Amino acid sequence: MRFMMFMIPKVYQPDTPDEEKAGEGFVPPAEAVANMAKFNEELAKAGALISLDGLHPISKGARVAFSGGKPKVTDGPSIKAKEVIGGYWMIDVKSKDEAIGWAKRIPAEEGDMIEIRQVFEMSDFPPDVQKAADNPRVKSPG
Repeated sequence: MRFMMFMIPKVYQPDTPDEEKAGEGFVPPAEAVANMAKFNEELAKAGALISLDGLHPISKGARVAFSGGKPKVTDGPSIKAKEVIGGYWMIDVKSKDEAIGWAKRIPAEEGDMIEIRQVFEMSDFPPDVQKAADNPRVKSPG
């Protein structure tokens, strides 16, 4: 079973006081990076890690919203954002409980949160959806 674990760091959240926010030029502390690297190595050694990446703060990003069939691009932070993702791990484990076990070991900071979501597999869908995904013009959701 594949799961994605999302890091939702307190320093990226819109409701975090400005003096605590990850702003322009943000770099995490070396000790935090070292602790995270150690965790990532344990995950890899266990054979559970598929991929991982950290993301720049929302101030460097953009959002594309769709309304009336037209895309609208907004640069930088969105005041509508409630929880901002700071990175992710894609893991392959036997169960949701095992994914939760790994998430509990993440060396997170006070106020950080981890969201765990199972990835769809083609076998999760009914036959008509599987058949539609077999169409070369349609990309598979899993």
